[in-house]
Amino acid sequence: MALSTTNSTTRNTEIEEDQLKVASFNRFDVVSDESDHYYHGNKKNGRDCFITRASKAHKKIMQEWKILEKNLPDSIFVRVYENRIDLLRAVIVGAAGTPYHDGLYFFDFCFPSDYPTRPPQVYYRSYGLRLNPNLYANGRVCLSLLNTWTGTKSEKWNPDESTVLQILLSIQGLVLNEKPYFNEPGHAVLGRTIWEKRSQAYNEDVFVLSCKTMLFLLRKPPKNFEVFVKNHFLERAEKILKACNAYRDGVVRVGYYGIDVSSSSSSKSVEVSEKFKGSMKLLYAQLVGAFQRSGASVGNFIERVKVEKKTTPSKAQVVVKKKPGIVEKVVWVLKKVLGLKKNKKGGKSNA
Repeated sequence: MALSTTNSTTRNTEIEEDQLKVASFNRFDVVSDESDHYYHGNKKNGRDCFITRASKAHKKIMQEWKILEKNLPDSIFVRVYENRIDLLRAVIVGAAGTPYHDGLYFFDFCFPSDYPTRPPQVYYRSYGLRLNPNLYANGRVCLSLLNTWTGTKSEKWNPDESTVLQILLSIQGLVLNEKPYFNEPGHAVLGRTIWEKRSQAYNEDVFVLSCKTMLFLLRKPPKNFEVFVKNHFLERAEKILKACNAYRDGVVRVGYYGIDVSSSSSSKSVEVSEKFKGSMKLLYAQLVGAFQRSGASVGNFIERVKVEKKTTPSKAQVVVKKKPGIVEKVVWVLKKVLGLKKNKKGGKSNA
């Protein structure tokens, strides 16, 4: 008992220390370790411009730092590097009312040597998952402001006016939005029933991928954000798990947990696909385990996992009835024609 109490006390102390670090986790800060940045090895010719303080690129990046330090919203955090001012990392917290809620989405920036003539390169840390039409599994970010997608002149990068802050706000508001299905070119406009149903189905897929992203982040958070990631999910574990249950049980539409009063108070359940239910059942158990390892209190949620394990039939119990193939059907017909097929009473049928 003494050992258990000591371990519990030590863990609580560690959590309190981490929480203090998070409380002092500035939205903008300068750090030194860029070793896991996607563009870390991108050391092409012309990098002297980032060292020379008088260069246009250096001056513009310093202006960007000041803008970010003063104007970042509560849901975006940025780290820049003292030895590589051409690099930047940002994380966006998924907004309520979207299938991205409570998730963390990391982006690595790299400024070109002729910045701001050209926009920065931006890489989304996708973990091989595509959870948005604008964010590819290979990390590509399609956005008019980055000149990686079509758009009007006013929507594209303007060297005299465009900023990193505008890029981040565009990703947050235009990309990680309430109905990302309609970001895809060719999809119909909002309002039509058939398209809205497809949008809801897409939101199911998005939430599943967002939960998978959470698991990847908890296993190996990006450098300089380790404590932030851990405590973000420590604080939001209960809400995320309750949302998983609500969506899976059809209590509320995916993305609207905690804010969709009309759905949550209605006696009608929300239609949910079997595919989504199956995916959430597996992810729910994984999330409970991951949150528990990070120090979150998930006792009530563990009980549901245990109950579901008991009620889920094992592979040995599941009997799959095999459908007859072509050969079996032919044999069946021949037996019937030749009078070899037995009738229901056990005798042979009459030819």
